[in-house]
Amino acid sequence: MAKKQINKTSLTDAEVIQMESESGANHYGRIDFVVRKAEGVWLYDNQGKKYLDCLAAYSAANQGHHHSKIVAAVTDALKFGYGSVISNVVYTEALACFLKKVANLAPQLAPRFGNRGNKVLPKNGGVESVETAVKLVSDFGVLHKGIADHEQKLIVFRNNFHGRTKSVVAFSSTKKYRDGFGLGIDPGAYIFADYGNWKSVEKILQSEDGPYVCGILVEPMQGEGGMNIPPAGFLQGLRNLADQYGLLLVFDEIQVGLGRTGKMFCFEHENVIPDVLILGKAISGGLIPLSVCITNSYLMDETFFPGRDGSTYGGYPLACIAGLAALDVIEKEKLVENSERMGKLLKEKIENFIQESKPAQSRVKEIRGRGLFIGIEMRDGDAMMYCRELTKEGLLVNDSHGHTIRISPPLVITEKDVDYIVEKLQKVLCRR
Repeated sequence: MAKKQINKTSLTDAEVIQMESESGANHYGRIDFVVRKAEGVWLYDNQGKKYLDCLAAYSAANQGHHHSKIVAAVTDALKFGYGSVISNVVYTEALACFLKKVANLAPQLAPRFGNRGNKVLPKNGGVESVETAVKLVSDFGVLHKGIADHEQKLIVFRNNFHGRTKSVVAFSSTKKYRDGFGLGIDPGAYIFADYGNWKSVEKILQSEDGPYVCGILVEPMQGEGGMNIPPAGFLQGLRNLADQYGLLLVFDEIQVGLGRTGKMFCFEHENVIPDVLILGKAISGGLIPLSVCITNSYLMDETFFPGRDGSTYGGYPLACIAGLAALDVIEKEKLVENSERMGKLLKEKIENFIQESKPAQSRVKEIRGRGLFIGIEMRDGDAMMYCRELTKEGLLVNDSHGHTIRISPPLVITEKDVDYIVEKLQKVLCRR
């Protein structure tokens, strides 16, 4: 069988790694693997060896790398002159169609403010939409709860991950994300609750901080925190508290939305509707940065009137073209259903081989996941050691919170791909 044609450059792998090390910030723990080509679920090195991508760029490549329909849409936009960035003081068809598509994708948000439909504010990277949601919650506190500006508080959860801008880092509970970046930030505005425990939220609301709280920000399933699934009733408990105390409930589904957990939205597992929804990553198929903050039209119009927010590239035509194609692929190729089916099969096969292997049992503490969002927690707490071994075997994975191997391949995987993943995991985890 002929090898895949690989896009080669004049640089060797060693030169690429050295150049990045000398010229770039050393802000990631890296695996010595230089990717030369990405296609579907596969990544290729300079020799044509293939690696199954079990990261999917943290859910950005849910549709698989370089999906032909998304690539064709973007290529046509560039070729025929309707993909360039345009000032937001005028209109474009691409943005109009994208906004309508996304607004109708989610159920009616914040229904207590009326069945007015949803509105969407697009940005670039996901963290920008987290910031947008925080702005909205902050303004809500002033307008609806009478809280003085700069006194608003937001409830967040331990081991959260919502991004790395300065204000978002302020409500991270991970020291390495937060320490040293405190200039101009008031960490007291963010109150930590225990993930999975809605009663810890209730306790905060009954404390002296309670009157200043205007919202709750939560991931319906934590990714970076360790692939954590909250207990049944947690999201409903938050919903009840938000309604009781007049708060906005915000779900960050940047990693877990758009089919990743076997549902279009992760909150569908409990059928709990948020007031504000944040999406990103897979919304553009991994080709162009794009994210959105969605809420009830009433709330959006109340906070974001002309001059109060803006973004030069947020929702620019090329990103919207990619977004429309990416969402179309998810729906027409039934990737949500495939995620549910392949995720169940993959999790069962992993559990089976671990049950049959004493070496694996001695290494694996727990397996948890929904759809194609699976975590394998290691007893020794050193998941990255196993990740490096798995990469050598042709399976690209990474750790989650240090102790858990993250398994989150593109949603287009087949049963054959599932068997490949299981084979590599078994080889590494069952070694004597």
